Amino acid sequence: MYEIIRNHGLARCKIENQSGEVWIVTLNEQREDSSTPLQERLLSNRLTGNGGIYAVCSAHPAVIEAAFQQSLDDGSVLLVESTSSQVNQFGGYTGMTPCQFAEFVHSAAKKAGLPAERVLLGGDHTGPFPWRQEDSVSALSKARVLVRDCVLAGYQKIHLDASMACGDEQGSLTERTVADRAAILCQAAEEACRELPSDPPELVYVIGTEVPAPGGESVDAHSPVVTKPEHAHQTLETFHLAFAARGLSSAWERVIALVVQPGVDFGSNSIFDYDRAKAQSLSAALSKYPGIVFEAHSTDYQSPQALARMVEDHFAILKVGPWLTFAYREAVWALSAIERELLITSSERQISRVREALEAAMLHDPTHWRSYYHGDEDAVRRDLTYGYSDRCRYYWNQPAVQQEIARLFYNLGERPIPLTLLSQFLPLEYEAIRTDELQPAPERMIQHHIRRVLRVYADACSVKQLPK
Repeated sequence: MYEIIRNHGLARCKIENQSGEVWIVTLNEQREDSSTPLQERLLSNRLTGNGGIYAVCSAHPAVIEAAFQQSLDDGSVLLVESTSSQVNQFGGYTGMTPCQFAEFVHSAAKKAGLPAERVLLGGDHTGPFPWRQEDSVSALSKARVLVRDCVLAGYQKIHLDASMACGDEQGSLTERTVADRAAILCQAAEEACRELPSDPPELVYVIGTEVPAPGGESVDAHSPVVTKPEHAHQTLETFHLAFAARGLSSAWERVIALVVQPGVDFGSNSIFDYDRAKAQSLSAALSKYPGIVFEAHSTDYQSPQALARMVEDHFAILKVGPWLTFAYREAVWALSAIERELLITSSERQISRVREALEAAMLHDPTHWRSYYHGDEDAVRRDLTYGYSDRCRYYWNQPAVQQEIARLFYNLGERPIPLTLLSQFLPLEYEAIRTDELQPAPERMIQHHIRRVLRVYADACSVKQLPK
């Protein structure tokens, strides 16, 4: 059983596990912000194996809008995260700084009717990753600025990721070096937090050295190796010492999760499924740390049963990103097929060329996909569009692509779409339209298709049970 006890500005969680062990975990009392239910939910997960939270790791407007609608229906807190490559002080591949991303998310939330206190912003892989080709001093300096900007923009959850070697370093970094650099980044975050107006929400942190590659693996050959329990213990102890050495004991108490490899990932054509038996000893390794859960990256495309088992095994924070834009692409392609059926003989209306524009953008700038797709020309071209790695998500914001999407929506908005075509190309949306659950507008059908993925995560995390 567990019990949350509040007294004199402190919240203490008294937990008794099945073996009769009693833990007392002290939390700072929150002021009606979204981090309170997050921390209480994660503590509850440690006891019961029930309840988690999923993080939407995407900056695509259609994905964000779908996530807001899912959160509204669930009555839950929504965690939205940006990676250091998506959003940074130089704009990232989205062209947005942390402040601009925060404004974008909160403005969209307000438009959707989702209260600001129900939106929690996080920084994913916040560290030197975008500048890893530079020397370590330069890369870490830029990472410090990024962390500072995220905190000043209102981010409340920071994944401190300094696990990658930089341009002047050979081979992998030692765990101590990674921990020391993470502590440097944490110090920058804490200093920035002190500059915020009075009573800011507390920052919470995620740490770890076995961090899966952002956006999935570049190969399909073999499944990832599950983190060894002793490695998880060593990581926590090493980071604890690094934080203490910089006077960050208070920040250490707000470390809520450890990133590990639970044996799940995906490549361009492969999905590596969660195997509970292989992760059993890793899951048990948390018994020494009652205030910490695991954060699982690259959980995209896992089955509903696998995601639910992961939450039960204390992988209580599930990250999802590419699967959401993969669903967006599926819906756009289906709508394009419907458009062609409607206008193939029309001489009055130009048919949109979304796919052609997207492929042209990817071929013009192969930076974001070249190392992910291999094989002959036909295989690469197929993976450009259909690969699970979904590298095409980097190109949706290109002006030429956006112009063709606008043309697609205009063409389909001019006349009712026959139900027979919806049944052929969007069967899930067809069923929802037939039962009056969905309006047959292109934007709504795309949102419905994305929410099919979000509902899998919501069910796995049981978000309707979120503490108030």
